[in-house]
Amino acid sequence: MLRFLLAILIMIPMYANSQDPETNAQASSSSQTQDAAVKPPVAKKIHTQKTVNGKALVDDYAWLRERSNPDVKALLEAENAYAAYVMKPTEARQKKLYDEIVSHIKESDDTVPFLKDGYYYYTRTEKGKQYFQLCRKKGSLQAPEQIILDLNQMGEGQKFMAVGQWSVSDDGNLLAYTTDNVGFRQYHLHVRDLRTMQDLPDTTERVVSIAWAADNHSLFYTVEDAVQKRSYRLYRHTVGSDAKQDPSVYEEKDERFDIYVSRTRSKQYLLLTASSHISSEASFLPADKPEGQWTLIAPRVDNVEYYVDHRGDTFYIRTNDTSQTFRLVTAPVASPGKANWKELVASQPDVPLEDFDVFQNFYTLTERVAGLPVFRVVQFSDGSTASIQFPEPTYFATAANNAEFNTANFRYNYQSLVTPPSVFDYNVTTKQSTLLKQNEVPGGFDRNNYVSERVFATASDGTKVPISLFYRKDLKNKAEAPLYLYGYGSYGFSLSATFSAARLPLVDRGLIVALAHIRGGGDLGKPWHDAGKMMNKKNTFTDFIASAEYLTSHGYGSKSKIGIEGASAGGLLMGAVTNMRPDLFHVVLCEVPFVDVMNTMLDASLPLTVPEYEELGNPNTEPAFDYMLSYSPYDNLAAKDYPAIMVRTSFDDSQVMYWEPAKYVSKLRTVKTDQNPLIFYTNMHGGHGGSSGRYDRIHEVAFNWAFLLTQLGVPEPENAPKP
Repeated sequence: MLRFLLAILIMIPMYANSQDPETNAQASSSSQTQDAAVKPPVAKKIHTQKTVNGKALVDDYAWLRERSNPDVKALLEAENAYAAYVMKPTEARQKKLYDEIVSHIKESDDTVPFLKDGYYYYTRTEKGKQYFQLCRKKGSLQAPEQIILDLNQMGEGQKFMAVGQWSVSDDGNLLAYTTDNVGFRQYHLHVRDLRTMQDLPDTTERVVSIAWAADNHSLFYTVEDAVQKRSYRLYRHTVGSDAKQDPSVYEEKDERFDIYVSRTRSKQYLLLTASSHISSEASFLPADKPEGQWTLIAPRVDNVEYYVDHRGDTFYIRTNDTSQTFRLVTAPVASPGKANWKELVASQPDVPLEDFDVFQNFYTLTERVAGLPVFRVVQFSDGSTASIQFPEPTYFATAANNAEFNTANFRYNYQSLVTPPSVFDYNVTTKQSTLLKQNEVPGGFDRNNYVSERVFATASDGTKVPISLFYRKDLKNKAEAPLYLYGYGSYGFSLSATFSAARLPLVDRGLIVALAHIRGGGDLGKPWHDAGKMMNKKNTFTDFIASAEYLTSHGYGSKSKIGIEGASAGGLLMGAVTNMRPDLFHVVLCEVPFVDVMNTMLDASLPLTVPEYEELGNPNTEPAFDYMLSYSPYDNLAAKDYPAIMVRTSFDDSQVMYWEPAKYVSKLRTVKTDQNPLIFYTNMHGGHGGSSGRYDRIHEVAFNWAFLLTQLGVPEPENAPKP
């Protein structure tokens, strides 16, 4: 359903006036590299052409799709070697950046425990270890600790380790969990007996979602198909039986839809949700009748979504059936069809209803007011309403782990560009929030030294585009500062203004950090998403360009020092805006980028392609073909000067295949007319988000920042922040 993240680097002399010894050394070394005529790899061309809608589509690097071709691996390794060679002069800077980021992280830490079925669950990280442990205590926080998953042990001898889903049976005895040890987001199901801490023989592959029935031995799970990675089939497993004999409960035939199984917070029902980019439907099954028949709530309708929760004899349903900003309705469990839907919360044209949570005595609404999340808490007893609002100009807030149905507290997470991640409990009776924990940020961080702002750029059609800003309070001349601008703008996903220890080295070196909340994202609700997809997709790109121009024309950064970054669908953004306005940007960080739009969207056998017909369009139709071709980054590369560019991918990425950036870089090398650096790095042991280990990811970020800072001519501070 989405294309999502990470990157590597090069440098060239462009700061002859710099007085920083390391920067000058880097410039000198880069010049020596050029003098030594070290050349980047050159990919061979094999002319390939096809005709679609009467137009020729040329793809001379199509052969790079041949994953098992030794020439493909050789090219990727040559590109990696070239990137490492050119970046070698920045190794000292990389180490400084890595050490600095780590200094701002409390390496040994626990999350706030949450209660579920009599156990308190939390995760722990330990200094020097890549992964977390999943722990629990029975009855109270003073009880003995049980470590139920240790990813550090699980990751021993593995190049990659990630947990996808985990769920404990109601009696607390069995843990179902899924793991990926490759990076391809293809998960293996395990069942662990928590009384013996032994994994049972019950296993199967390609598992996407899991949910226990109330009998503590029936486990429902969905699996993806072998080609398109579409979650399409629901199975029921009985613990102790052969998973190969599990009965198939449901199969989704429509290639636009994925299915997911879950359980209501009330624990009374299992839910099977089928969703595409524009439609959804849900079926339910009493959790105590795992072999019963599933009941459809309301059949799917194009351009209508609905999402379900439960309380008593009523389903609560968030839907956009009458408005794209969504409303909340109720339906009786006995007859939940649309004819019996009754409006509980009306839609508001300017306040999207983003989410909701139902509890025994109250429910909460997550709304977006002027693009920022706000909570509304409503009591069932008398309908009284209270709001949880936040004072900062830009921030991120979301519901936390609220596993218990009968509770007097609503737990939520809060953070901002200057406020570290914080966990609160809101008491619905006293209407007071209590801070349970705010992440410690060591290394000399003081939030009072930083400023966050929210401003609005004016897009080419007059639309106001929000931008979140972060910089040091003592920044002397904002108008001359380097500007780092990040964007995404796809699938209705909001670009959250979250705290990042990894960004501190940028602002501490005088950069202004900006997040552009462009159309195509969900920052102002579904209408904002709709305005940046399909035949409106170019709004995403022009909004980003307008954001850069607005900032530099209003004293936020120098026009000659703009660095930009985007990943996955944000990589499409990077490729498009770099083609459109290469003069505007000085440095581009482009990670796991979706840049070969036409060839990918014309191949229905690839993961994600068919579902994305509802996001980008179907290029087999001529109007969509022509529109998509007009912005596809790979197809619009041309003979002109480009900025310094770093491209990064992972060989085992399942969301954006490695060959997209490989083809893009290979073609770009042949057409660009500048001498600016272009480097390409493939992580041979990573996934869509790069490496799985937290320290490995920090190394990747440090490498990215070294490239960015070097290309922007930013010197290293004489007295870098100390741990």
